[in-house]
Amino acid sequence: MQCCICKEKPATVHLAQIVGEKMQKLDLCEDCAKAKGVNDPASFAVADLLLGLGASQELDPSAAGAEVKCPRCGFSQADFKKSGRLGCPECYVTFAEGLAGLLKSMHKGTRHVGKTPEALRQTRENVDRLKLLQKKLAKAIETEDFETAASVRDEIKAMSAAPAKTH
Repeated sequence: MQCCICKEKPATVHLAQIVGEKMQKLDLCEDCAKAKGVNDPASFAVADLLLGLGASQELDPSAAGAEVKCPRCGFSQADFKKSGRLGCPECYVTFAEGLAGLLKSMHKGTRHVGKTPEALRQTRENVDRLKLLQKKLAKAIETEDFETAASVRDEIKAMSAAPAKTH
């Protein structure tokens, strides 16, 4: 397999990028890989590509004063780039600016909503609501607030009679 850039030397570095459902491959010889900055595995990481934190875009420690580190675990941007993982929950706050774009590009949003199916979530909400209404009914009866008790009783009957929503 020949290098995609110079088309002369055999390719020794193989990169693949998946965008949507399409995969793009790039095969480079050692010299072209060095020219593109992908020859040193220690300085070239997937997190580096995803965050767009290449060497040209990194903060210069002399200009910024110091490298940003997590106050809880001491993890730095360089540590994240090397491992592709964060050190602790506080890292999400420390590196929030760069992570927001990464998470938006990788997922539907930046807030974790879990993996519960919608029908199950709705059923759980209905059960919780029914328990709350039953407690409210018991308290209204105990305090002899019969108007509230009748209203809550009717609401419980309506919930029990309503067919469960299915998707």
